[in-house]
Amino acid sequence: MRSSFRGVLPALLLTLLPVAAQAGVLIGVSVNIAPPALPVYVQPPLPAPGYMWTPGYWAWAPTGYYWVPGTWVMPPQPGFLWTPGYWGWVNGAYLWHGGYWGPHVGFYGGVNYGYGYGGAGFAGGEWRGGHFFYNTAVSNVHNVTVVNVYNRTVVKGPVNRVAFNGGPGGVVAHASPAELAAEHERHVAFTPSQREHENMARGSESLRASVNGGHPSIAATARPTAFTGHGVVAAHNAAPAPGGTQYHSPAPHSSHPPGAPQPGYQVPQGAAMTAHNPPGAYPGGAHYHAPPSQGGHPGGPQGGYHEPQGGHGGEPRNGHDGRR
Repeated sequence: MRSSFRGVLPALLLTLLPVAAQAGVLIGVSVNIAPPALPVYVQPPLPAPGYMWTPGYWAWAPTGYYWVPGTWVMPPQPGFLWTPGYWGWVNGAYLWHGGYWGPHVGFYGGVNYGYGYGGAGFAGGEWRGGHFFYNTAVSNVHNVTVVNVYNRTVVKGPVNRVAFNGGPGGVVAHASPAELAAEHERHVAFTPSQREHENMARGSESLRASVNGGHPSIAATARPTAFTGHGVVAAHNAAPAPGGTQYHSPAPHSSHPPGAPQPGYQVPQGAAMTAHNPPGAYPGGAHYHAPPSQGGHPGGPQGGYHEPQGGHGGEPRNGHDGRR
């Protein structure tokens, strides 16, 4: 019965795409295996004022899961914040919900991507009067002269590296009313540099989970598509990329959550994948449309945000908390 259902699911989703797009629902890829645990890495330094952090994530291609390195990017316009994409378990399959830019941070599955994205909202910075201010307690901005900064302590909780919402071993989280409202605001999908960044990652054999065992040699970069040179950071237990920045961090203190892929991850033979690529979809299959918002204002971190303890095992560096 399950195998029959998976054959019907892609066709059903394709018929619903126009309706889902109008409602602000984002579904791009359906996979029947869970993504690996999120790797441990240190955030590269801010390359220049104005850039905003976008965390790395596991994307899917016919060759299996591959890592899209976290990177600093320029927002599409002042006042916009990034909502990361996430994998969600729905009716026996893992569905990808792509990220987007908007006035407020929406729901990203409760996944702890680190560096301000602890599962809800964003604590790495905020907009004030058309200028972005960085929270030095979270963001690695100590290498450049940045005038617009503040320091706000983030309460931390247990470490969690699970990369998906729902299902066996998945994060248990549901969208708040504010996050649901954010989904219906005016949005902008990937910027051209983000699209190129993901596409480059997709073509890199070393970033495939089947090759790196869940520990990519390019876990994060200082700028989009800058996969070599200064500012390239390898994941914990990964060989540094040629010309990249080598760092050492202690092993995570927590074991892998039940149901999460273990180190040495390999793509199972015969793993099913269904990609839906309507016109305008970005590489990786996710596609997003939302009705224009009826106003709104630049938003900052949501209230009640609590960042998990210890981030993802990184060492403190240059005064910031050394988290992935």
